[in-house]
Amino acid sequence: MAVKIRLRRMGKKRAPFYRIVVADSRNKRDGAAIAEIGTYDPNVEPAAVKVDEEAAKKWLANGAQPTEVVARLFKNAGIQK
Repeated sequence: MAVKIRLRRMGKKRAPFYRIVVADSRNKRDGAAIAEIGTYDPNVEPAAVKVDEEAAKKWLANGAQPTEVVARLFKNAGIQK
């Protein structure tokens, strides 16, 4: 099982809001998630990112792979190099 840290899209049409979730890579984008570790709101300036650092580091240490966008968010938040 490949575990990914990725974004789950929420919100309305043309007003996206995302939750940062840990999920099996075979599940749908908005499908079942193992854990929810944060949120990302690109609609405000600057974009609002809230992440549970402990949970994110735990999942990264256990081998979960972040997607490109999540890796960039983690880098900006200082969680990942």
